[in-house]
Amino acid sequence: MARDTAHSEVGRIKSVLLKRPEAGFVNQEFVDQEWESLNFLGPPDFSKAIQEHQSLEGLISARDSNIHYLPQSNKVTLDSVYCRDATIVTDFGVILCRMGKDQRSEEPEAERACFEKVGLHILGQIKAPGTLEGGDVAWLDMNTLAVGHTYRTNYEGIEQLKHLLEPSGIEILVAEMPHYKGSSDVFHLMSVLSPVDIKKAVAYSPLMPIHFRNELFKRDYELIEVPDEEFESMAANVLAVAPGECVMVSGNPITKSRLEKSGCIVHEYDGEEISVKGGGGPTCLTRPILREI
Repeated sequence: MARDTAHSEVGRIKSVLLKRPEAGFVNQEFVDQEWESLNFLGPPDFSKAIQEHQSLEGLISARDSNIHYLPQSNKVTLDSVYCRDATIVTDFGVILCRMGKDQRSEEPEAERACFEKVGLHILGQIKAPGTLEGGDVAWLDMNTLAVGHTYRTNYEGIEQLKHLLEPSGIEILVAEMPHYKGSSDVFHLMSVLSPVDIKKAVAYSPLMPIHFRNELFKRDYELIEVPDEEFESMAANVLAVAPGECVMVSGNPITKSRLEKSGCIVHEYDGEEISVKGGGGPTCLTRPILREI
């Protein structure tokens, strides 16, 4: 029998939080003022960003998903369109993160109001000196939550996450992520790992911790490998909208072919403005609330 849960990255999305460019990027003038200080690769084109997001949104709504929208706020930046990062949703309630990037510090509180409006309980909040970002967190199964130790998520934040979830029987599996491009770069666990079906994930193994990768194999995971030439174009950041059905940024034909050969249905959207320039793929642009498994 099907059931609804927040403890899945691959079930059919029933409800999800999004922030449209109209609310996050605001206008071209706002984009031009902020992009460089936020370490975007370039200034997003506002009009094209709207079109790209509409395409992504259409792929999600086609699954009969209930979409909630974050409003514009003068307390947050362009980064707020990457709404996964500010919160973690569990069956016990919402955990408000504490961002590892200082410019994003107001995002968790901005999302709190939206979750309270739709009637979701706030389970807890990560507090200083802890940091934790949602892009570092992925459900491997109903009772196992993987979390990356990165420049955005520190040990104190991970310990607070354990305190909130371990009493309810959730195992926290820590992945010790590499330095890669350093503290100024956005490099999350989900930069190299995206579950797409039960026991199946897209992965970029050259930047995966050995112990964590071996643990996935112990849990009978199949890894669909991203080639070197497609990592920077966000091929490892893939959103499952249903089991074995996923959405990815266009321009990654090798990874797409490997997904299809593994039995997955793949949808693409142009993401130069909303994904590549800001370092946030489709998982980053969405905060799933409930999935059907």
